[in-house]
Amino acid sequence: MPTRRERTLRVIKGAKAGAPGRPVQRRLVTRPVLAPATRIEEVLERLDEEPVEDPTEVGDLTVVGDPAEVEDLPSPAEEPPVTDRAKTAGPAADRPAEEPAGQAAGPGRRRALVALLVVLLAAALAGAGVYGHRWYVDRATEQARQGALAAAKQASVNFVSVSAASVDRDLQRITAGATGDFKDEFTRGQAQVRTAVVENKVDSQGTVLRAGLVSGDRHRAVVLVAVDATVKNVKAPDGRPSHYRIQLDLVRDRDSGAWLVTKLQFVG
Repeated sequence: MPTRRERTLRVIKGAKAGAPGRPVQRRLVTRPVLAPATRIEEVLERLDEEPVEDPTEVGDLTVVGDPAEVEDLPSPAEEPPVTDRAKTAGPAADRPAEEPAGQAAGPGRRRALVALLVVLLAAALAGAGVYGHRWYVDRATEQARQGALAAAKQASVNFVSVSAASVDRDLQRITAGATGDFKDEFTRGQAQVRTAVVENKVDSQGTVLRAGLVSGDRHRAVVLVAVDATVKNVKAPDGRPSHYRIQLDLVRDRDSGAWLVTKLQFVG
C-alpha cells in the first residue's frame, strides 16, 4: 500500500468547457504509483504513453490522484460571469447614480406651471381690460345723459324766463345755449322778441316740474321738459299761470363739452 507521500497529483490541462447551461463536472482519476524502487523517469514515461480519454463534460481543470487528497476546486459555474464581476467590482462611487424620476421631471413641471400661470394672468388682464373699458363707456354715457338732462332743464327755464327789465341779458342767455338751426332761427327773430317783451312789459318766471330723457348717448340727446311759468304783462298785471311742455334736441360741443340746443318746440 503506497504511503501518502508516495501518491501523486497530476493536473491535465486542455480540458474542454462544459456545455452552456449545464453544471461543470470534475473528472478525478486515481493512479497507483510504483514502488519507490522504480525510477521517476519511467513512471512519467508510462503516463505520457498511456492514452487519456477526453472528458465529456469537465471544467477548466481535470484532476488525477487520490480523491481524499484533492481539495475541492471552485466550479466555473459558481463564479459570476466576467461582465457581472465587472459590474459588481469597484466602489459604489465609480458607478453613475440613477437620477430620481421626480428630479428629472421637476424642471418640466415647473416650466408647465409657469406657462399656465402666464396664460391665466394674461386671460385675467384681458378680462379686466374688457370689463374696465365697458365700465368706462357705460359710466361716461350715463354722465353724458345726466349732463344733457340738466342742460335741457336750464334751457327750458331760460326760454320762458324773460323780463322787460333784463331783456337783453335774458335773450343773450338763450342764444349762448343754442346752436345749429335753433340758434340761427332765434337770432333772426331776436329783435322782434325784444320789442314785444318791452312794449307789453312782460315779466315771466318759469320752474321745471318734470324732465325725462327720450334718448341719448355721449354725443346727442332728446329731452322732454314740463315747465310751469307765471306771466305778467299789461293785460295781466297780477300774472297768470302758464304750463308748457317743451321738447329739446341737444348736441354736445366737441371743444367745450357743453350741451347745446339744436331744436326747441312746444308739444302737447
